[in-house]
Amino acid sequence: MEKEFNPNLQLLSSEDISKICSLREGEKKIGESMFAGSNFLDQSFKDCPAKFVVFGIPEDVGPLANCGRGGADSAWKAFLPKFVNLQESNLLKGSDVLLLGSFDFKKLDGYEFGSLKHLREVVGQIDEAVSDLTGQITKSGKMPIVIGGGHNNSYGLLKGTSKGLGCSVNCINLDPHADYRALEGRHSGNGFSYAKDRGYLEKYSIVALHENYNSQEMLNRMELDLVDYSTYEAIFLREEIDYLDAVNISLTFVGEAPFGVELDCDAIENFPSSAQSPSGISSLQARQYVHHAARLPNARYLHLPEAAPSLVEGSGPQVGKMLSYLVSDFIKAKSQF
Repeated sequence: MEKEFNPNLQLLSSEDISKICSLREGEKKIGESMFAGSNFLDQSFKDCPAKFVVFGIPEDVGPLANCGRGGADSAWKAFLPKFVNLQESNLLKGSDVLLLGSFDFKKLDGYEFGSLKHLREVVGQIDEAVSDLTGQITKSGKMPIVIGGGHNNSYGLLKGTSKGLGCSVNCINLDPHADYRALEGRHSGNGFSYAKDRGYLEKYSIVALHENYNSQEMLNRMELDLVDYSTYEAIFLREEIDYLDAVNISLTFVGEAPFGVELDCDAIENFPSSAQSPSGISSLQARQYVHHAARLPNARYLHLPEAAPSLVEGSGPQVGKMLSYLVSDFIKAKSQF
């Protein structure tokens, strides 16, 4: 590699992928043709023909540091077997994917039993690891696709993308929460405000923000920073704007420069997540959002945080399948270019 991997990154091998890939005569799964992370341990990302680098961040310290629930560390494990067993076709090719592996931060001091202050310090360490890897991937011309963890990891992704490109970047986020809280120490609720403050984030737009769960103080700060947003209630309750129109207005706001694509799984109605909600978008609307965003040439990464199947017994297969749909939608749309 151009730079050594973080010691907390566990690379997947071809054997690891083969073990979870279910073979069937007359069919081919994308896991049979994708590249494994361990095969590129001593090489540059540029040497891999794949366009997309998929990795996991199975951590939940970010939501805990935001006084929330854990569980976001369980999404990656649910996603992997569903993703590698998608059907290979002319529309979706495993050779477009480098399945890198996942971070393991649980050995960091204070991850499980630290005070709130210590938890936020741990999030800071996670930020550095995520931004370093994202920067390497981006600089090589590849696109990161990131599964799992809290929405705190938006900061590391924006920082890494910014450093990899050598400029500040924009971001679109489908999320009930703006995650633009005060700079009070790092957690899942202030990834975007920190990225803005540090100069990594330029334009920020949020789709379907929930009016009941964003403070006036935060909305005031967003107004000062020219953050663009639509609300769930304006779209679906008062019907002031069509959903896809709202998505496309946000994309117009961010799309003229490199931008990240964020979809907080809390946004999907009744989806097992850190802040699961009985009111939200449908699975179809989540997929439409990803598809429309990925079609723009300046979309530079996909981030799917906050899924938490461990909080709902037996939900792992469905969560993994939904995350796989979203990832394949992104890859298919981007592969058109």
